Amino acid sequence: MKNFLEKINETTEFLKQKIGDFSPKIAVVLGSGLGELAECVDKKIVVSYTDVPNMPKSTVSGHKGNFVFGCLEKKPVVIMQGRIHFYEGYSLKEVTFPVRVMKKLGVEVLILTSAVGGIKGRLPLKPGDFVLVKDHINFMGDNPLVGEHYEEFGERFPDMSEVYDKNLRIVAKKVAKKLNIKLYEGVYLASRGPSYETPAEIKMFKKLGADVVGMSVVPEAIVANQQKMKVLAIAYVSNLAAGLTKKMLSHEEVLEIAERVKDKLGKLIKGIGKEM
Repeated sequence: MKNFLEKINETTEFLKQKIGDFSPKIAVVLGSGLGELAECVDKKIVVSYTDVPNMPKSTVSGHKGNFVFGCLEKKPVVIMQGRIHFYEGYSLKEVTFPVRVMKKLGVEVLILTSAVGGIKGRLPLKPGDFVLVKDHINFMGDNPLVGEHYEEFGERFPDMSEVYDKNLRIVAKKVAKKLNIKLYEGVYLASRGPSYETPAEIKMFKKLGADVVGMSVVPEAIVANQQKMKVLAIAYVSNLAAGLTKKMLSHEEVLEIAERVKDKLGKLIKGIGKEM
């Protein structure tokens, strides 16, 4: 039976056979309903998760489940059309498995996107707004670094003082200003899901200092940080969190807002890539 490192190496070799000498330097993980950014990639090579050995399968509506390799704004990229979630029943090691593989493929910068609930307070958030993640709170009750450690992953006890790269955030804000896109900056709280939070939980999260709440980003950011990858995370507010609106929360609303913001977010990511 293969160990975790052997599985990473096997998957990496499989993908190298598919992409040849191509070496992506930027990886983009697309959240719910945002898969169309991958259509902007030039000279693309598409590999379905279902064909990749050891790769967990994405089971959520709005997540196509493909690796898309190619060039975006003349930069070599790999785009994940859909991510793997903790709430799908996978371990956090499995959730972050693609990040380990992408690092082995040569990726240096990881751009994460996510649908989130907005916690109105310090920031006057509304559906459709973008939030640049400057820090996070891991409320998932688990950590992807738990378990057997391999030296090539990096530090066993990595520093978490600046998970989200300061210079990349400066670039993102500069590009957003140029494109006339309002970009807030805040703290992302990751919950386990898949149920949405209760109004009482949202009140607690607000007191803890969270600006948005979601069910992803944080595990991937932790692993990327351990591997010395530069991380940038941009969330889009798909709804106000529980207790802040009279509307019932639904995944349909998440996909509806994604449809509204996808072009704007695509321009922002392409602009950031161009500036790197």
